[in-house]
Amino acid sequence: MSFVITVYVPTGIVLASDSRQSITIEGKAPDGSALPKIETVSSDFVYKTFLLEKQKVGINSYGDSLLGKVTTESHIKRFTEEMLDDDDDVTTVPSKLIEFFRRDFPKADTAFHVAGFKKIDKKSIPHVFRCHVGKNTIERPNVAPKTENVVYGASWGGQADVIASLLQPTPGQPKAPIIWDAMTIQDAIDFAIYAVRTTIDTMRFQARPKNVGGPVDVLLITPDEPARWIQRKQFRGGSAPTM
Repeated sequence: MSFVITVYVPTGIVLASDSRQSITIEGKAPDGSALPKIETVSSDFVYKTFLLEKQKVGINSYGDSLLGKVTTESHIKRFTEEMLDDDDDVTTVPSKLIEFFRRDFPKADTAFHVAGFKKIDKKSIPHVFRCHVGKNTIERPNVAPKTENVVYGASWGGQADVIASLLQPTPGQPKAPIIWDAMTIQDAIDFAIYAVRTTIDTMRFQARPKNVGGPVDVLLITPDEPARWIQRKQFRGGSAPTM
């Protein structure tokens, strides 16, 4: 499982994700009977947020992360090489992405946020798409229903119950609103990190599988500058032995 979030405010788009990969092991006893399934953490160093530099498009991935025993990161690299051209942009990537994954994994419970800007009539318009491979769906949550009016807010995916319980109102329990239209880029970065960290820290104390964790990766996309990583985990070696 994962937790990813995409925050879209007037001056930019922030994508963030955790780094944990968990797997479910199904074993059999010597007599052939099924053993209880075991969910375990296989890695805390998995990339779930990606930057398509030539297209200036960000992608968050969540859901099934091992398709054909290959990580989403490897599939995204192949997708970039095989499916994309220099003239692709945020409006063409979602359909190509779903086409690519459905070619080999039509029933995959894998989903993506695809985000970036496109100039229309000299205006940089933010585009955020929510795509699901198995459902073969592409939605655009950053426009008002039945209109093309851009709205600001946040979309999250994966293990979303923690942050949803904090922010989404329930009957008899209203929640104070977040004024997304007034949020700055720094506020959006802080909120994205808060959402991932709060999910990780809350699940730590709950009696449940710890399937969100590890470092938090954060990508920033603005209309007038190259996309850049605010923070991203890096490869490292072991510490040198002390004498």
